[in-house]
Amino acid sequence: MKHHLEKHYVNRIGWLRAAVLGANDGLLSTTSIVIGVAAASSDRHSIVLTALAGTIAGAMSMAAGEYVSVSSQADTENADLERERKELEEMPEVELRELAKIYEKRGVSKETALQVAIELSDHNALEAHAKDELGINEITTAKPLQASVSSFFSFLAGASLPLVISVIAPVNNMVYWQYSFSIIFLMILGAISAKTGGANIWKAMARICFWGTIAMGITALIGHLFGVNVN
Repeated sequence: MKHHLEKHYVNRIGWLRAAVLGANDGLLSTTSIVIGVAAASSDRHSIVLTALAGTIAGAMSMAAGEYVSVSSQADTENADLERERKELEEMPEVELRELAKIYEKRGVSKETALQVAIELSDHNALEAHAKDELGINEITTAKPLQASVSSFFSFLAGASLPLVISVIAPVNNMVYWQYSFSIIFLMILGAISAKTGGANIWKAMARICFWGTIAMGITALIGHLFGVNVN
């Protein structure tokens, strides 16, 4: 008899969020900056320098921002756990009834809820309260360094495309080259992220292409209005 193994994706949410956000931001923000400059100037040196500066600054900013953000989340989680630990030491009976109430609200009978609360508390009271009262577990626990590193390298990966295109594409058609390749890779990125996360691929591709086109279109318009038309 074969065992049925369910496939879940929630355990990927931490690194997947950071990686997708980083790659998407790297590709879209760098391309948008390059398109804005290319719409205002036909100087390749300026375009390449803009792409390089955007790549380096963006990757560092993304990594630092992600680290600070996730660290704040981790600090909050640790503070909540410390508070819960203290309450368990000072008023264990109150905390036990509180845990039992949580199970009752989920549909468990009062007697069974109390028994479950007692057994889980005997095993690891803090873990039980962390999971069922605070919503903290090994899957959702904040990991600042992992998120920061993931964001840094994923941003570089995404930004590398507009950087390469700025070097090899014809200057007079730079805007069109940047937009075309970016849309293709945004579609691929959307499909990969959706597939990895078990979501709808077409919806993810449509969403990322729509907002990507708006972002690049606005920067191209600004570059055109304040610079010179590439034509």
